[in-house]
Amino acid sequence: MYLNCHSYFSFNYGTLSIKDLIIKAKTAGCNSFALTDINNVSGIFDFIKECKKADIKPIVGVEFRNSYEMKYITLAKNQKGLYEINQFLSAYLASGKPFPQKAPPFTNTFTIYPVTYLESNPTLDENEYIGVRFWEISRLFKYQKQAAVHKILAIHSVTFHDKITFNLHRLLRAIDKNVLLSKLPKSEEACPEETFVDIATLLEKFSNCQLFLRNTTLIMNACNFELDVSTNKNKKVYTNSKKGDTEFLRKLTFDGAAIRYNKNHEKVFERIESELKIIDKMNFEAYFLMTWDVINYAKNRGYFHVGRGSGANSIVAYCIGITDVDPIELNLYFERFINPERTSPPDFDIDFSWDERNEIIEYIFKRYGKEHVCLLATYNTFQRNSAIRELAKVFGLPKTEIDTYLKYPEKAHTNEYMRYILKYAPLMDDIPHNLSIHAGGILVSEEPLFNYTALQPMPKGFPICQWDMYVAEEIGFAKFDVLSQRGLGHIKMAVDIVRENHGITIDIHQVQKFKEDENIRKKLQSNETMGCFYVESPAMRQLMWKLRCDNYLTLVAASSIIRPGVASSGMMKAYIERHHNPHNIDYLHPKMKELLEDTYGVMIYQEDVIKVAHGFAGMTLGEADMLRRAMSGKYRARIEFEKIVDKWFINCKEKGYSDELAKEVWRQVESFAGYSFSKAHSASYAVESYQSLFLKTYYPLEFITAVINNFGGFYRTEFYIHEAKRSGGTIEVPDINESEFLTTIKGKTIWLGWVHVKSLEMKILERILKERQVNGRFLSFSDFAHRVAIGLEQLIVLVRLGAFRNFGVSKKELLWEAHLLLHNNFKPSVYKEALFEYLEPETNLPTLSFDPLEDMYDEIEFLDFTIGSPFDLCAEPLESTLTSDNLHELFGKNISLYGYLVTWKSIRAKNGNLMGFGYFYDLSGKFFDTVHFPYSLEKYPLRGSGIYYLKGKVVEDFGFYSIDIESMRKVELKPDPRSVSEPLSDASLGFLISE
Repeated sequence: MYLNCHSYFSFNYGTLSIKDLIIKAKTAGCNSFALTDINNVSGIFDFIKECKKADIKPIVGVEFRNSYEMKYITLAKNQKGLYEINQFLSAYLASGKPFPQKAPPFTNTFTIYPVTYLESNPTLDENEYIGVRFWEISRLFKYQKQAAVHKILAIHSVTFHDKITFNLHRLLRAIDKNVLLSKLPKSEEACPEETFVDIATLLEKFSNCQLFLRNTTLIMNACNFELDVSTNKNKKVYTNSKKGDTEFLRKLTFDGAAIRYNKNHEKVFERIESELKIIDKMNFEAYFLMTWDVINYAKNRGYFHVGRGSGANSIVAYCIGITDVDPIELNLYFERFINPERTSPPDFDIDFSWDERNEIIEYIFKRYGKEHVCLLATYNTFQRNSAIRELAKVFGLPKTEIDTYLKYPEKAHTNEYMRYILKYAPLMDDIPHNLSIHAGGILVSEEPLFNYTALQPMPKGFPICQWDMYVAEEIGFAKFDVLSQRGLGHIKMAVDIVRENHGITIDIHQVQKFKEDENIRKKLQSNETMGCFYVESPAMRQLMWKLRCDNYLTLVAASSIIRPGVASSGMMKAYIERHHNPHNIDYLHPKMKELLEDTYGVMIYQEDVIKVAHGFAGMTLGEADMLRRAMSGKYRARIEFEKIVDKWFINCKEKGYSDELAKEVWRQVESFAGYSFSKAHSASYAVESYQSLFLKTYYPLEFITAVINNFGGFYRTEFYIHEAKRSGGTIEVPDINESEFLTTIKGKTIWLGWVHVKSLEMKILERILKERQVNGRFLSFSDFAHRVAIGLEQLIVLVRLGAFRNFGVSKKELLWEAHLLLHNNFKPSVYKEALFEYLEPETNLPTLSFDPLEDMYDEIEFLDFTIGSPFDLCAEPLESTLTSDNLHELFGKNISLYGYLVTWKSIRAKNGNLMGFGYFYDLSGKFFDTVHFPYSLEKYPLRGSGIYYLKGKVVEDFGFYSIDIESMRKVELKPDPRSVSEPLSDASLGFLISE
C-alpha cells in the first residue's frame, strides 16, 4: 500500500533520508514499499541497497508533478520500466514543458493517477490505475460512474514521520517557493497524514475496500526490479571487440615506450606486461583507449593537458601519452590506480585549459552519443549557516539581524523566531537542496543511460545524471574526470605569443630537458616563481626556500606537504628537519627505514601508506590500497575499515612484531593517511610547474602577459603587472590605437587590454576594435569621435584613462574637446577618406594645470590599480627607506619599513585567537613576509589593502627570513588633487561653444 513514499531527494519537500525511510517502514511492519520521489530518481539505488539489508522488497518509481500539482505516480515493473520512466522524465526536463495530463502508454510501467483524474471521465489503459488514500475514500462516491473497481488501488503517501518533521516539510516548501511561512499556500503542503502509519492501522482504514487492497497486492507483486552491481557499466569496447582493444592498447603502449624509454629497459617491459595483464583481467582496455582518444583529439587541436591523480601511477598511461609522469623514475605503485582486489573502477583526472574544456566535453558527447554520456551530479546540501539563513528568510528576518546572530550566537536566544530557527536548522543538516554539477566527472555508458538515471539539463548545456560519484562507483561506472585550470592556459598562450612574436616554436613537453636545465634550477632555487603553476603562493615559496628546493623530486615532495592540514599535524616541520638532517633520523624498525628512507620516515604520500601496509604489515598491494581508501574517507561504511584494522594486527603478530611496535606504526599510518597526498598527483603538478618555470626563465614577459590574459593565478592582475616591471617590462595603459581586447606585448612593452577597463561598455569596445580593423588607425581625437558612435560618458572614460595620450594633447584639453564635439546630439558620420580634415570649432582655453596624481587616481578608478608605484601616493614623508633586500643581515633585530599589501591569510591559533600572515612588497619592489600573532593583530588589525608602516623583529625558520610584526599602521594617501576643486558642469562650458 505504501506506493507513494518521498525521501529527502524530493528536493525541498521530503524530510527523510533513505535509511530513515526504511527504518520507519520496518517499524510500521512493512515488507514492501515504493520510493517515488518528485521528478527525481536520485535515491533509487541507495534505496534498493538498503532495502536488501532490511529484507524489504523495493519498488522504484517517480511521482510526476507540475509545481504543486501531482499528475501521476509511475512504478517500474522491471529494468525496462525504469528505462521508460527515465526517458519520459528526461524529455520533459529538457523541454521545460509541463508534464501532460495523461502519461504515455508505458509497457513495463504502472501509472497511478490521483482521484481527481476521474473528473475528465477517462478511459484507463492496461497499466493505468486510480490511487486512493484512506482520507479520499469518501470522494469516490462522486465518481461512481467513472470508477471501475478493478482499476482502483489502495495507496498511502509518506513525506515525514511526526509533527516536527511536518513542520520541517512546511519550512522546506516555504524556502523552495521563496515566500514567508505565513504566506505559504496550503496547496504547497503535503497532507498531515503522510506518515508511516503502521500496517494494521492502514488495513483497518481500508477494511471496507478489500478489492482495492487485492488490486494493490497484485500490482506490488508484479514489480520486480533487480539491480546488477557486479558488472562494469562503462562502454565496453573502443574498437569493435575486446580482442581489438587489447591489441590496439598493446601496440600504442610499446610504440610509446620506444619513445619514452631506452629500448633495452628490461624493468620497463616487465612493468608494462604486468599492467597490461591486470587491465585485460579487469576489462579496462576501453577505458584507457577512450581516455587516449580524448587526449589525442585535444593534441590534434593544439590543446595542452595534464594527466594527474592516481592515473599517473600507470606506465601504460605514461607510454600512450595520458600522463607525463614516469612511474619507474618515481617508484609508483600501479595498484594505487587499479586495485585487482576491489570491485570499484579507476578514474583518470585530466586537466585542460579553462577555455578549452567545454569543447573537449562536447567532443565526448558527439563521439559516444547523447544517450550514453552525461556529467556526474553532486548534491548541494543544507549546512548550519546556510540553513539558518534560509529559515530566517521564511520568517522575514532581515539579513543584518541574521549576521549579528551568527556572529554572536548568545544573542539568538533573545529572539522568539531565532529560537525556532535554531531548533529546526540542525534537522536540515545534510538534507539535499538541489542537484549541481560535479567538478569534472563524466560517464560514458555501454547501455543507454536511461537504464539507470534520468538526464537533467543544466545551464552549461550538458545534462547531468541524478546521482553522485559514490552511487556511480557502487553500480559499476568509472568516471572520466575532465577538469579545467588556468595554469595550462598560461602555458599555451605563452607558447603562442613566443611563436607569433619571435618565430620560435617551443616543445613544452620536453620535461626531462627542463629538469636538467641549470637556468631553470636557479630560477626554482631563487624563489622567483610568481605566475608559475602551483609554486607561486607565499606559503609554497616559503616551503621551497626552507627545503632549498632546486630539483624535481624535492618539488614533488613540496607539492604534497603544502596541502592544508599538513603543517598543523607537524608533518611538514618533521619533513623539513629530516630533509636537512637525514643522518639523525631514528626509525622505529629497520623495515621502516627500508620503506621510507626516500621521505625520511615521513609518510607524505598515499603511496607511502601502501608501502608500509604492504612491506611492513604484509598486506597484499590490493589490501594496502583498500586501507588507504578507507583512511582517506573514500568508504561510506565502516565495516570495510574494521576488517582492514583486524588484518593489520593479525599480520603484524604473524610477522613477530611486538604489540607496541604494531600499535605505534599503526598510529603513524593513521595520523599521516588523513593528510598524505597522491605522489603521482604531486608529480603531475610538478611537471606543469617545470613547464611554467621554463617559460618564466626564458620568456618572462611573454609568460606574465599570458598569466594576465588568463585572469587566474594566486594574485590579482595588479601584482602580475608589478612582476612584469620587475622583469624589465614597460607597462602601458590601454591606447586607442595600440591595445586589443586582451593584453598584448611588443618587444618589452606590455599594452594592457581593454578587458581590464571597468567602466567601458562592451558594445563601445566592439565598435572601436571593428572600426580600427576595417578603416585603420585613428588619426586624431576628432577623427575618433567622427568615426565611432560613442556617448559623452564613455568618451570621458577613454580620455581620463589616457587612451588618446599619443595624440600629444593633454587630458584636460581633450575633456573640453569632448564636450565641444559631442554637444547638441552630435552623430558620427560614416567614415570616408576625406580630402580635407574635419573642421573643428576653435576654442580659447585657459592654462590648465596638471598633477601626475590625477593619472594615478584615474588608473585606480578605471583599472583598480595604478601602473606607477603606489608609494608615490603616500601623504607623509617616508620615515624609513629600509627594504627587505638584506633581511638575513638584520636577523634578530627590530626594524621598520613600508610595505604595500599583496595578500593576507588569517587563521586561528591553537588558543582559538585570530592571527595573520601578510605578504607585502617594499619600496624597491621586493616581496617579504610578515607574521602577526594574536596579541599584535588584536591591537593593530589589518585595515584593508594599501600601504602599511610596519615595525617588527626579523626572525628565521630553516633559512627563511620574515618579520614578526609588533605594530603596524595604515599610511594615509594624498587626496586626488581634483577632489578639492569644483567639478566641471556642462553649463560652465557653454560660453566656449561656437554657434
